[in-house]
Amino acid sequence: MSLKKLPTIKEIAQQLNISVSTVSRALHDHPSIGLRTKMRVRKLAEDLGYEPNQTAIFFKQRKTFTIGVILPYLIEDFFAGAISGIEEVANAHKYNVLIGQSHDDVEREKAILTAFKNQRVDGIIVSLSKHTKNLDHFRAMEKYQIPVVFFDRVPASNEFDKVAFDMPDGTFHAISYLMEKGHRRIGIINGPEEMKSSKERTDTYMKVHEKKRLKIDLTLVAYCDLTREGTWKAMESLMSLRQPPTAILAINDYVALDAIQYAKANKRKNNKDIFFVSYANLPITRYLDNPPMASIEQYPQKQGAKAAELLLHRLNAGEEEQLPFQNILIQGELVIHKKT
Repeated sequence: MSLKKLPTIKEIAQQLNISVSTVSRALHDHPSIGLRTKMRVRKLAEDLGYEPNQTAIFFKQRKTFTIGVILPYLIEDFFAGAISGIEEVANAHKYNVLIGQSHDDVEREKAILTAFKNQRVDGIIVSLSKHTKNLDHFRAMEKYQIPVVFFDRVPASNEFDKVAFDMPDGTFHAISYLMEKGHRRIGIINGPEEMKSSKERTDTYMKVHEKKRLKIDLTLVAYCDLTREGTWKAMESLMSLRQPPTAILAINDYVALDAIQYAKANKRKNNKDIFFVSYANLPITRYLDNPPMASIEQYPQKQGAKAAELLLHRLNAGEEEQLPFQNILIQGELVIHKKT
């Protein structure tokens, strides 16, 4: 069975015995076309099921009104929240959103970027893979006039617009909270060392200890690859110390939950023998009988929305405008889950 061919402007012009240019102007409500002609053209277009050739329109406007988003895992609540914020802003400005998951793989991240470039997206929003060190594949987008905005997992480079949680501020409040609860041996489970947030977390950890005039012991700082196995290995490293930590700050709620499972498997009770504070404040923590002691809300929807606003601002700026790159920090909030 053959597919029915879509009607064209030329067919409408032939049936109404008018020029193609007249039909085009009538469909675009041009003031030079009379109301009667406009109504005849629109009525026939509706009857025939005519649809504008979006490719031709996009070519003329030099826009596809499409944004590409690259993130590690859509299944994570944090990134799902960020996508909601991005789509809300994009839809309000008549932009569509394409989504690609890097699965924390640099080569996959590059492949998605190339696919977006080939599909002529107008701009790209990215949360980096945990292993991304080199930004050359993102820098290459400049020659195609495709701006890139980073959110959450952002690079240290100042060559791009960035939106991120204020890691130093949030970490300061989390560690200070644990110290107020009497903890002095506080461990950290960071992500990979190459992640910007890992360095910020460690730097803040040292600054808080300096401010409180407490000894800095970097054996209390462990790194993991964000997997369950990596988290258990980090926990084993921390808990095998001659003086193990009494509390641990984990990079996110998922890592904290894996760490709690390790503690349980090793006969240490959460919020009694050892205490955890984490980041993200995921909804799942509300349904746990024994959640982390506290979690830092990072407002993923706000991060996503702000990243989309930055990108659209750059896309809609005039070619003569030289917009400076912005680095926007979102303030977090320490949410207490378990009173002690």
